[in-house]
Amino acid sequence: MAVALSRLGAFAHRHRLPVIVVWLVLLVGGGAGAATLAGETSSSFSIPGQESTTALERIGEEFGARGEGATARVVVAAPDGETLTTPENAGAVSALVAELGGLPGVVSATNPLDPAAPSVNQQQDTAYSTVTYAAAPGEVTPEQQDALLAALDDARDTGFTVEASGEATQQAPHVGGPTEVIGVVVALVVLAVTYGSLAVAGMNLLTAIVGVGIGVLGVTIATGFIDLSSTTPTLAAMLGLAVGIDYALFIVTRYRQELRAGSDVGTAIATAVGTAGSAVVTAGLTVVIALAGLFVVGIPFLTQMGVAAALTVVIAVLVALTLVPAVLSYLGHRALPRRQRDAAKAATVGDGVPTGGRGFLAGWARTVTHQRVLSLLLTIAALGVISIPFFSMQTTLVQTPGEDSTQARAQELLAEGFGAGFNGPITILFDGDDAAGAAAAASTSITELDDVELVPPPVPNADGSAALLTVIPQSGPTDPGTEQLVADLRTQLADLAGVQASVTGQTAVSVDVARSLDEALPVYLALVVGLALVLLVLVFRSLLVPLVGVLGFLLTIGASLGATVAVFQWGWLADAVNLDTTGPLISLTPILVIGILFGLAMDYQIFLVSRMHEAHSSGANPMDAIRTGFRQAAPVVVAAALIMFSVFAGFVPAGEATIKSIAFALATGIVFDAFVVRMVLVPAALALLGDKAWWLPRWLSWLPALDVEGAALEKAAPAHGRHREPVGAPS
Repeated sequence: MAVALSRLGAFAHRHRLPVIVVWLVLLVGGGAGAATLAGETSSSFSIPGQESTTALERIGEEFGARGEGATARVVVAAPDGETLTTPENAGAVSALVAELGGLPGVVSATNPLDPAAPSVNQQQDTAYSTVTYAAAPGEVTPEQQDALLAALDDARDTGFTVEASGEATQQAPHVGGPTEVIGVVVALVVLAVTYGSLAVAGMNLLTAIVGVGIGVLGVTIATGFIDLSSTTPTLAAMLGLAVGIDYALFIVTRYRQELRAGSDVGTAIATAVGTAGSAVVTAGLTVVIALAGLFVVGIPFLTQMGVAAALTVVIAVLVALTLVPAVLSYLGHRALPRRQRDAAKAATVGDGVPTGGRGFLAGWARTVTHQRVLSLLLTIAALGVISIPFFSMQTTLVQTPGEDSTQARAQELLAEGFGAGFNGPITILFDGDDAAGAAAAASTSITELDDVELVPPPVPNADGSAALLTVIPQSGPTDPGTEQLVADLRTQLADLAGVQASVTGQTAVSVDVARSLDEALPVYLALVVGLALVLLVLVFRSLLVPLVGVLGFLLTIGASLGATVAVFQWGWLADAVNLDTTGPLISLTPILVIGILFGLAMDYQIFLVSRMHEAHSSGANPMDAIRTGFRQAAPVVVAAALIMFSVFAGFVPAGEATIKSIAFALATGIVFDAFVVRMVLVPAALALLGDKAWWLPRWLSWLPALDVEGAALEKAAPAHGRHREPVGAPS
């Protein structure tokens, strides 16, 4: 692989202008395609084939628009001391309903004071209108949402308190806010300090932006042809930008080392792509395995997220292997700080890459390997303590709105007027002969269940073949009591004669998705860990080194999710991350964090340990190999981790609940993995293992060697001959 990649790097060097033009054409073409072909994204999450999802589809068939369109609840509260039923207030409510019914995209708006179907509380001071849109959940446009909010502002002028909640009011996450820009700026500063050159740092960042831009634009184009979650483009952008910057960093760093060792520009590019590029391909492959492996969960929207992010990572790898070398070809020796250029041009091939034996990181490596037992025990103990909150983690798909949002105020009004469970109603669909009679009979026994507050009369469809029964819990939609009520209802309704009863609604969908994700998590973890172990065994030709890396990752995951639970569920340091409300984590968080962090953790394992393996293969004893490899690779890993942290942390304060917890878990996971597991646990464990770390059983000696360190290039060097660049070449 190293030889093939070195030839690719040499090709990019010789044909630098066409390579750059091709990437720019792809970027411009992607922008044009996104502007003309993009469709709407969806913020709804469901699993085809589950009871709750199937029942929702049948409701759409049996009850028409009632079950198909997205809905919003417009809550109206009378001024203090008044009721909504006075003639003047009732007229104002009717006028509001008429205005709501005429809004863009709205199919119908119910009148809460209609005697046939009232939706007003017993005190008659709080009521709600159900506004139904033609668009499906998650597909209400921003313009339609703005029109609804404008109608609320008009209604407030009458003295009413008017707020709105529901799926039709949920806004899609955005990409490119000010906090994300701050993260990118911090990444640029880290690059500038690492390189000692603002121009090279800018080049690194720009090539990464080209890659992530093409990836996100491709995802945007796909929304015009398939139904994608609104989280998908944001996730692809967050991950693509982080790995794009890091992968370019690894190539550029090796290129600069080769220049300082006396290689000419062309040879330095070929060697950098053949060596660091091999590690980039291997690292990118682990990320792709982890993301594409989400298909085993069997949830389409999660598979789409994983595939979209994986394709963005593939583009980042291709950019690092082709566009970055092409740009480096134009920079030549200008990729080095000015004070190093003359020395690099005068250096003789064979002088070796300067590594330095002193400095903070060299001292760090000596301390960790000398105090290996203490370092190992302290690392495990510290991460273990941080992992404790993980064991009380709760998940849900019900997003808690921001504290100062109209959705939060609407839910508060409903809870005060109707009870906490009114914000998470459970719907039961009865299908069969005399469905309405069966629903009425079942309602009597349902009211006796724990956590049931109210069971209104059933609503039959036009021909009486189906009926809907609404159950209002006593507890809120994210309360464990409501989840238990869904299970109790299914148990009680399992054996009805002549009628099929299905428990559904957004609360039941959330419970089903959370349960499916929890059940799929061990299978998914086993798959990605197993595949990555095989890959790492091929890279390092060792059993214990991959095992140490994977066990360290498990500590990373525990600490990352533990810290996330402590902040987002328990409320610790909530103000530090601009958290409005606390509650269960979004159901997607654990499995996505595990998938993404696993790939990134293996990146650091490969980049750090491959240099140790290279030194050991060259004849160094185990302790010297660890310290030499650490000294060479640790500065790059530190810079890469700081960049990853900056990019992910930039998505934390933005305010979207779905992305916020995922970004926080990734940012903290990067800190734990790079600076604790890879910089302390791994070198300490390898020092403790000694020569045994590189042991491979004889019966596995037939395995192919991936040659991440580029040993094949050293063997081929005499044949190819390192030469000086001809006159007129970029320098």
